[in-house]
Amino acid sequence: MTNEEFNQFCKSLPATTYVVQWNNSHVWKVGGKVFAIGGLGSKHERSHATSLSITFKASDLNFDFLSDQPGYIPAPYFASRGMKWIQCVESGGELDEETAYYLKESYRIVSLGLTKKKQRDLGLNQ
Repeated sequence: MTNEEFNQFCKSLPATTYVVQWNNSHVWKVGGKVFAIGGLGSKHERSHATSLSITFKASDLNFDFLSDQPGYIPAPYFASRGMKWIQCVESGGELDEETAYYLKESYRIVSLGLTKKKQRDLGLNQ
């Protein structure tokens, strides 16, 4: 998956905002809260040209499951602080159904964590 595909997908979700921060990472937010980060991963991974790594929030169950799957790791910064975030380090090819599912799920989890007023103001979870 390319940065462009990642950004197009995240942009298609309601009430999202975009910013480039943290070492030129593509950061997507809903209600001011991060739900997805696309970037070139670690220094080791950057030597492999344009491999995009995608970081997203996960449910407890998905975090436990994905932590043991090839191509996924607990997100270095977030997981080390006890947060349930996963990094997909092998996103070969186009956006697939699995990646789309986890990005939508991250968006859902984060949007449900917003105050009811913020959710109403953004037209979410009605």
